[in-house]
Amino acid sequence: MSVKIFVMTHKQFEVPDNPMYIPLHVGHKNAKNNYGYLGDDTGDNISELNGYYAELSGVYWVWKNYKDAENVGICHYRRYLTDEEGYAFTQTEYEQILSEYDIITTKLLELPGSYRDGFRAHHNVNTLDETGRVILELFPEYYDTFIRLVHQNRTYFGNIMVAKKELYDMYCEWLFTIFFCLQKRIDLSFTDDYHRRVFGFISEFLLYVWVTTNQYRAFECRVAVIGEKKETHEVTAKMATFFEKKDAVGAKAYFEEILKQRPDILMEASDINGECKLCLQAVSTANLELVAYGSCFLDHMESYEQIIKYFRGLNSIALAAVRAVVTEKEQNNAAKTAYIQTIEEKSCGGITEHIVLDVTEIAVRAAIRLYAPNQDCADKAFAHCKQLLKI
Repeated sequence: MSVKIFVMTHKQFEVPDNPMYIPLHVGHKNAKNNYGYLGDDTGDNISELNGYYAELSGVYWVWKNYKDAENVGICHYRRYLTDEEGYAFTQTEYEQILSEYDIITTKLLELPGSYRDGFRAHHNVNTLDETGRVILELFPEYYDTFIRLVHQNRTYFGNIMVAKKELYDMYCEWLFTIFFCLQKRIDLSFTDDYHRRVFGFISEFLLYVWVTTNQYRAFECRVAVIGEKKETHEVTAKMATFFEKKDAVGAKAYFEEILKQRPDILMEASDINGECKLCLQAVSTANLELVAYGSCFLDHMESYEQIIKYFRGLNSIALAAVRAVVTEKEQNNAAKTAYIQTIEEKSCGGITEHIVLDVTEIAVRAAIRLYAPNQDCADKAFAHCKQLLKI
């Protein structure tokens, strides 16, 4: 047996030192840069449609053009399948798993609501519904499962999988038959690159439908996210520049524009260390303070690192206060002391105790709103923090 895993990328990255992994530059036909990787624009390909299909243009290329391995897989330049300890599988381990299972893929993602509701919150839900109608027409044996699962709250993600090439090809035949029909029946005009990747998003869920309908034995495993997206680093670096200039207004305008271009910037897969969320919180707090007081925390902070530490610490206090309210436990003196220690240890970062304890009501309320389930809980949590932080 042999295993080859294609690493989908549109950027230069540190290629794993293992011949099992093959970098595949997706969207290569229209790419501005050439990194020397294998491109998805040779042979039978849909490279020019990468804007709509995302990593699926690479999935298609492997289906149509690669015949040299008994088992093939797909991962991303930042996402790799791993065991429970976080170690990437070896070829021997992949072979062993595939001797017992039909497919290796991600653990099911648990959503806060149904898949359809989640899709509707971020995309045009008519596209998802039309997908169901296409399935009913072309593959009616999958339709009941599609309807059942679309109203439940689970899905695979990332189009990450490893399987025997024969099974992989069967999946691709099914998937792209659906999408090439769907492509002719939906509006393909989008305002940004994120929403344009519509087929890439829907395919994550369709893999779940395909596996479930066929009752394939799926080995579901962890996904390790390696490194931060380059675009995310660019955003935080730009925010650091605004903070150093104490330009809260400019920072707000910049971040609002970024959110229009990249609504996924705050998602965990992009913001793996949470700094983009903290930047947004800092920007919002600074501008609210400016309106209310004519000054803001930026007058006391000297660096981006200081600001990030400050808001991490403030959030830990807010979360502790909310938990105390939710569990209906009164804070005793020991708990109050622990809160103060948390501020000093996690959020000071060189800030004097005076500045930390002089945090504004606006900053505290904004932090509490991140965690409080309702306004009553927020008010009670603020009362705790107000006493602790002397505001």
